[in-house]
Amino acid sequence: MAELVYPPVIGVARTMFKALDLRLDLQGGEHVPRQGGAVLVSNHIGYLDFVFCGLAARPAKRLVRFMAKESVFRHRLSGPLMRAMKHIPVDRGQGGQAYVHALRALRSGEIVGVFPEATISPSFTLKNFKSGAARLAQEAEVPILPMALWGTQRLWTKGRPRNLRRHHIPISMRVGEPLHADRSVSPASLTETVRARVQELLEAAQRAYPARPKGPGDGWWLPAHLGGTAPMPADAAGS
Repeated sequence: MAELVYPPVIGVARTMFKALDLRLDLQGGEHVPRQGGAVLVSNHIGYLDFVFCGLAARPAKRLVRFMAKESVFRHRLSGPLMRAMKHIPVDRGQGGQAYVHALRALRSGEIVGVFPEATISPSFTLKNFKSGAARLAQEAEVPILPMALWGTQRLWTKGRPRNLRRHHIPISMRVGEPLHADRSVSPASLTETVRARVQELLEAAQRAYPARPKGPGDGWWLPAHLGGTAPMPADAAGS
């Protein structure tokens, strides 16, 4: 069936990013498989992360079906778009239905996007990963595609106003080599392997990131261990 909504939405996003003069830096896009199912796993630091993860798959001419909280699908504006783009609603009280939906999509050759931290990390460091992505990949017998984003928190994140002005903000996207979802290992062990790989990609993106805080009040988007003023992971755990 023709994709009547997803490609135009991507076009609108690209136009907006061009207007904002964002400096997009994608490395590893060649690792996105050009056909067949895969579970794309990324860190989660901003509300627009799914857009940038989706853009990383475009050089391979792939569309990513993201698992997103069900409330987004109830919104009068985002809901119709999310459904038309075939994203997958997740009702945390009835997660089994979303799991079956995602499994069906993977087996039909789709790329399914998952943020295994389940929510934005206010410390901008990796939280613990839930094992759902690993279990999906193992059961569907598809690879896991690790990914890391950096800089997206500067546009729009939890507890901060949107910053969608022309600030020339760099956005780093790093895609790693696909990981085999070995069914002989436990989902918990595979999850830790995936998390470690995402951590490596994240650290690489942070090391290469071309921007630094401009003054004492501009360090909010950097984690404390990098000299910023984002809350420590322990302090952010309840937020």
